[in-house]
Amino acid sequence: MYRLVVASAGLLAVLSMPALAADPTVDLPMTAPGFDWTGYYAGLQAGYGWGQSDISGNDGGPFSVSPDIDGGFIGGHVAGLWQFEQAVIGAEADLNYSSIDGTAELGGPGNVVGTDIKWFGSVNAKAGYAMDRVLVYGMGGIAFAGIETSQAAGSEFSETRMTVGWSVGAGVDYALTDKFIVGAQYRYYDFGSEHYDGSADFVARDQDTKLNTVGINLSYKF
Repeated sequence: MYRLVVASAGLLAVLSMPALAADPTVDLPMTAPGFDWTGYYAGLQAGYGWGQSDISGNDGGPFSVSPDIDGGFIGGHVAGLWQFEQAVIGAEADLNYSSIDGTAELGGPGNVVGTDIKWFGSVNAKAGYAMDRVLVYGMGGIAFAGIETSQAAGSEFSETRMTVGWSVGAGVDYALTDKFIVGAQYRYYDFGSEHYDGSADFVARDQDTKLNTVGINLSYKF
């Protein structure tokens, strides 16, 4: 009798092994979850910008000149992102102080016109594709800047206006930790054409400014 009980118990144990293997509720090792880009961000950026400013007017006849502009910038940004599977969407705003400027001669030596982008920023929609800790994205939106036009021809004239245009760009971010993100970005800005009234000594002019930038950024995720 004892041998029969032992044999029965062993048979039940053997028969139960396939059932346990097929049981979907058995805990299995899981891959650690990837980085989640959903959250709010704030940070700093810096870089280099270059472009062209087309200045035109009519002073007894039409004139035009196009100073090349370049220089550095530094600023800050805030953003909010939401991740769905590998798709990431959100919004970002930035503001930068810059020393992007340039001059060109108009007509002859001593008659120098210039353009100086004193600050610029933008408010953008952002969409990207996440590969764990790497995010590749594109963005675009409204851009604005404080741009000075100037002229020196014996006496000097300068005037600064806020201009509004648009911007598009692309970049890549990498999550160093769960809180700190580094990245690189390219942007193109078209600030449109702005009319400057001139002065008693200098004729009114229109100024159309376009800008390219490359930069690096460091963000903190809240």
